[in-house]
Amino acid sequence: MDWVIEARELTKTYTMGEIEVRALRGVSFNVKRGEVIAIMGPSGSGKSTMMNTIGCLDRPTSGEYILDGESVAQMNDDQLAGVRNRKIGFVFQSFNLLSRLTALGNVELPLRYAGLTHGRRERAQKALEAVGLADRVHHRPYELSGGQQQRVAVARALVNNPAIIMADEPTGNLDSKVGKEIMNLLLSLNKDFGATLVIVTHDQKIAEQAQRVIRLKDGELDYIEEGKGGAE
Repeated sequence: MDWVIEARELTKTYTMGEIEVRALRGVSFNVKRGEVIAIMGPSGSGKSTMMNTIGCLDRPTSGEYILDGESVAQMNDDQLAGVRNRKIGFVFQSFNLLSRLTALGNVELPLRYAGLTHGRRERAQKALEAVGLADRVHHRPYELSGGQQQRVAVARALVNNPAIIMADEPTGNLDSKVGKEIMNLLLSLNKDFGATLVIVTHDQKIAEQAQRVIRLKDGELDYIEEGKGGAE
């Protein structure tokens, strides 16, 4: 099986003074390349910690995490930053665009961090074309609607051809119509480009569009259920 994510007995414990908070308690699951996965759970279930872990924003306290064939659980901060840039594209609820840069400049950022010089602009333009913003490349975030800003964020996530696209509540700041458009865009990128898509959400309607739903409760894997959507 071609797994892009292999999480094995992941734990995460935070120390707050004399109190230990066990945010993850031995969670294990795998994700196939090209799959659409939703991670769900109530507040305090551990889904944000799980996102930070599989997104290489943080390390687990124990357990093994293999991303695209590479063991990353024990990497240092610099190594994790390199993996994030090469293998993960992020789409956040709040867009996280730099206001001083154009849409093109924002999408170019991961390529700059990767040290790419040749063909950088062309790749960024193609990514913006892929999300339907060919006519907005020179606009700054304040000149774009919320939906357009999220499309820029999706293009930025896509530009490095990552192993996974990690979407954290990607429609949370959008109205229902625009949110549906963004979800359709993410699912089309999954279908057309084979991008593995991991969505952290509290919205059942979004989760239903995934192929599988991973539900967490009190830091543990509650259960995994089949979804209704995703790539065919």
